[in-house]
Amino acid sequence: MKNIVGIKFKKPGKVYFFDPGYIDIKLKDKVIVETSAGEELAEVVVSKRSIPEEKLVAPLKQVIRIATPKDLKHDEENKKKEKEAFTICEEKIKKYQLDMHLTDVEYKFDNSKILFFFTADGRIDFRELVKELASIFKTRIELRQIGVRDEVKRIGGNGVCGRELCCCSFLGDFETVSIKMAKEQNISLNPSKISGNCGRLMCCLKYEQDVYEDKLKRLPKIGSTVKTVDGEGIVDSVETLKEIVRVKFKDEDNNYFYKKYPSSDIKILKQAYSEKIDAEERENMKELQELEHLEMQDSKNKGNDDI
Repeated sequence: MKNIVGIKFKKPGKVYFFDPGYIDIKLKDKVIVETSAGEELAEVVVSKRSIPEEKLVAPLKQVIRIATPKDLKHDEENKKKEKEAFTICEEKIKKYQLDMHLTDVEYKFDNSKILFFFTADGRIDFRELVKELASIFKTRIELRQIGVRDEVKRIGGNGVCGRELCCCSFLGDFETVSIKMAKEQNISLNPSKISGNCGRLMCCLKYEQDVYEDKLKRLPKIGSTVKTVDGEGIVDSVETLKEIVRVKFKDEDNNYFYKKYPSSDIKILKQAYSEKIDAEERENMKELQELEHLEMQDSKNKGNDDI
C-alpha cells in the first residue's frame, strides 16, 4: 500500500496523486509540489489515504511542503502580474495585426515560464510576438492555442440545466461529441437545444451513449416491419431505455391504431435503414454538421510555441 493525496492545480482540472511523505496534510490545504515543470502551488482535494501500489500508473512525485504565508503572497503577486501581462500581450497582438483572441495568462509558480492562452479560427504565425514578449518579460514564453471549449472551461459558468458547467466542475478531458449521439438518444436536433455555452455540442450527450448503443443493437429502427401477437405492423416509435416499441397497425376500415410491446415480445421481419426527415430537420442537420466540423478544426488548430 502507498500513501497518497489528491491535488488540483486549478479548480476545473484533473486530480493528480502525489506522495505526501511524512507531512501532515489535510483536505483543502495549499501545498507546494514537485512537477516536471518545477515547483507548483496546488490545493488538496483528496485527503491522505492508502491505495495499492499496482493502481498507480507511475512513480509518485513528492509534496515538498505545506504552502507558507510567503508562498501564498508570491502566488498573489503572480496573479497581479498575469493581469499586467494580459494587457501587454493584447497590445502586441494589435501591433502585429494577428487574428487571435487572448483568453488567459498564467505565470508558473517559480516564474520560470509565462503561458498565454488564445483562440483562433486557424493556425497563427506568432513567432515575432513570442520573441517580443520574451524580450519584455525576460523569461520563457509559451503561446498555447486552445479551443472554444477550453476557453469556456477557463471562464466558467452555468449550463441550461442550472448547474455549474461540467467542464468547470469535474470533466478532465473533452471527448468527441457527434450528431449521431443526439439522434440515437432521440433528442431534438435543434442546435439551440443541444449546444453548450461554448457553441459546440453539449458534452453531456456522451454520458449515456454507451448504454444507448448497447440497447439499440437489440431494438428495431423506426419504420421497420415487425411481427407481434396481434399481427404485423410498422414501428412508429421506440423508448430506448425502457426497450418499449410502439407499433402502428391498420384495421379493416383502413384506420390506424397503435400498441406498445416490450422489445422481447416482437420479431423484426424487415429492418428499416433510413429515416425520413423534413425540411426543418434538414436545415438543423446542416447547422449541427457545421458544429461538428468546427470541433474537429479546434482539435487540429491547437498548438503552442515556446521560447
